[in-house]
Amino acid sequence: MHLDDRLQALADFVPVKSRVADIGTDHGYLAVALIKQGKSDFVVAGDLNRGPYEAAKRTVHEHAISEDVVSVRIGDGLAVLQPGEVDTVCIAGMGGILMNTILEAQPEVTEQLTTLVLQPMNGAPELREWLYDHAWHIVDENLVIDDGRIYEIIKAEKGVRKKPSGLDLLVGPKLWKKKPPLLRHHIEALLFQQRRILSGMEKSERAKGDRRYGVIKRRVKALEERLKW
Repeated sequence: MHLDDRLQALADFVPVKSRVADIGTDHGYLAVALIKQGKSDFVVAGDLNRGPYEAAKRTVHEHAISEDVVSVRIGDGLAVLQPGEVDTVCIAGMGGILMNTILEAQPEVTEQLTTLVLQPMNGAPELREWLYDHAWHIVDENLVIDDGRIYEIIKAEKGVRKKPSGLDLLVGPKLWKKKPPLLRHHIEALLFQQRRILSGMEKSERAKGDRRYGVIKRRVKALEERLKW
């Protein structure tokens, strides 16, 4: 099973010999690859919708993997799991705020997890903040480019740690520490986004008087400074 760079980056962060749930599995590619690559000997592949559920069932069948090894289930988020059934959850391809909601919705399942591997499409700062506010901490991060888009991959483990600064939550604390090759492009994209927000606010005197205007202005300056490393 050959994965694209985005899904392979998720697989790379999965601890060896973990029991995994791939939530929002789509075609079941990650679930099958984790078995084929020897990263896991049991994966739950869950999806909310019938189409992806059926597609994942076909993928598992095509690779001659038994239901005891990859269990394909239909359901909402972590509701497809029993508490303690898996120790690692992968969630990819959805917004960070939705991921927060999914993790909060089944506390009895989330409390027994040890590792989260997450790939938010947006809302990464809010996701990082949620992790630190709920007794998780980020142990590794990566950036991958796939089909012209940069994706952030976050690995978190259970345990209380000091929350990073607001700027580090935006950029990624481990990304800033590691400085991977795509970091400059990542910061430039964040800077473009923040400048666009600032430009919009500057068209309104009311918006310019808002506290958030000052926050965004300082954030733009801080991101510009980080590009000078």
